Amino acid sequence: MQKQRIQYTSPLDALIAVLRRLNRYEYQYQKRSEDFFVQYSQGQLGDEVDFIEWANDYRHYLELHHTLTRQLQDVAS
Repeated sequence: MQKQRIQYTSPLDALIAVLRRLNRYEYQYQKRSEDFFVQYSQGQLGDEVDFIEWANDYRHYLELHHTLTRQLQDVAS
């Protein structure tokens, strides 16, 4: 299965899209993404497609959050 690549106009738009996807996983599995990611990283969960995509989305969220936080700190200083 080939993934479709989506380009966003800003990191904030990308963050919103990732948060929406994370929210869907959290609702479906009744688990916070942070808790899921810890368990997944420790090998406590399987390698279902949903879990792999959820983990990738969470990693993307962390990168975007870090980038936006750094940009806001640069603007504030």
